[in-house]
Amino acid sequence: MFSSKRSFRNLIEANLLWLLTYFFFSCVSLFIDLLSRIDLDELMKKDEPPFTFPKTLEEFEYAFNEHGQLRHIKTGEPFVFNAREDLHRWNQKRYEALGEIITQYVYELLEKKCSLTKAFLPVDAVDDEPRSFIYLSPDALTNPNKLLVLIQGSGVVRAGQWARRLIINQDLDSGTQIPFITRAMEEGYGVMVLNPNENYLEVEKPPKMSPINSPEEPSDEPAEKRERKDEQERKKKREFYEKYRNPQKETETERIPIRENSSSEEHVLYVWDHFVSKAAAKNVFIIAHSYGGLSFVELMNLREMQVKNRVCAVALTDSAHNIWHQETTKGTQDWMQQYCCNWVSSPEPLDTQLDPMLPDCPRVSAGTERHELTSWMSFESIFRYFSDVLRAKEEEEAEENSNAVTTRSGSLKNKHQDL
Repeated sequence: MFSSKRSFRNLIEANLLWLLTYFFFSCVSLFIDLLSRIDLDELMKKDEPPFTFPKTLEEFEYAFNEHGQLRHIKTGEPFVFNAREDLHRWNQKRYEALGEIITQYVYELLEKKCSLTKAFLPVDAVDDEPRSFIYLSPDALTNPNKLLVLIQGSGVVRAGQWARRLIINQDLDSGTQIPFITRAMEEGYGVMVLNPNENYLEVEKPPKMSPINSPEEPSDEPAEKRERKDEQERKKKREFYEKYRNPQKETETERIPIRENSSSEEHVLYVWDHFVSKAAAKNVFIIAHSYGGLSFVELMNLREMQVKNRVCAVALTDSAHNIWHQETTKGTQDWMQQYCCNWVSSPEPLDTQLDPMLPDCPRVSAGTERHELTSWMSFESIFRYFSDVLRAKEEEEAEENSNAVTTRSGSLKNKHQDL
């Protein structure tokens, strides 16, 4: 009897455990099914404000002060990225909208403050063809002595910028190329400002045509009842999506590449062929930041002898080039050892010699560990480096000319004695 009761109790406990297990897994299954119907990313976009942002700095209520710092007009505070809590995508879109205004603002400074003009690419573009442009100083093509070419890194930065983040969060001097342009012009350089990230024209995609619904199979169900059932189903779907999906629609776009300028490497090669190689300057200097350094090395691979004959010195700042991956020749590597210097991010003091990573060019510290700051922190060192290289070259040429004169003079004297 006792054994029978215990068996009965064990049976009840086993059934109860089975029921609890079944209930648990049913709940899990329902939860997973619910999650599968909800896009969590879209859920986070619920109640997102419209993607409509100001078109000018004034409308954003920001302005650059006398120190070139971006400040709120009313509060005097720096730019705040998280303008609205828990709306990262909206904050990012707002930041990008401000970035586009900054780009136009820098273009205005290049034209008004630096007196640069646009040269459009391709040079033979027809009216309806996508185009890019670079900026030239008035004497960029005619200066007989010195030409400075500026190449920024990859990303959203456009002509005249080193880093958008620095322009917005620090100041114009550190984030733009304007101090480099101004200094170069003061020292007698012609200037070319490249635009290697302006590679395509972005246009809005035409709306997709709705597919024509095929007629449904006839049903024995009365039409009125079927319509009522369809309306209830549509209402359920509407309520579900209203509850969980309310994102702002982003415009769908497509990119039309700019001919012969669809990448940074293509752009640098094109500008070399159509502008730099045709410039009058006998001494070409280049400053290339990050991916711009890779594009320069690619130019070396394709126009090695031309570059060697025209370029006097190259200042790289935290360059992204790699002589192994880019398969440079031994001649290019030897030339880079002699005519290039790479200021890299490092905790060491500015201009400290660092161990070479590869056998291409000397590496020195830029005096900062922040990648985007390497150009600005190396500003004085770069121009001093260019002056030293040019002085050494001029002294070498003067010595060669002196030796040539001496040789010719001795030759004439010998001829006179023979007579």
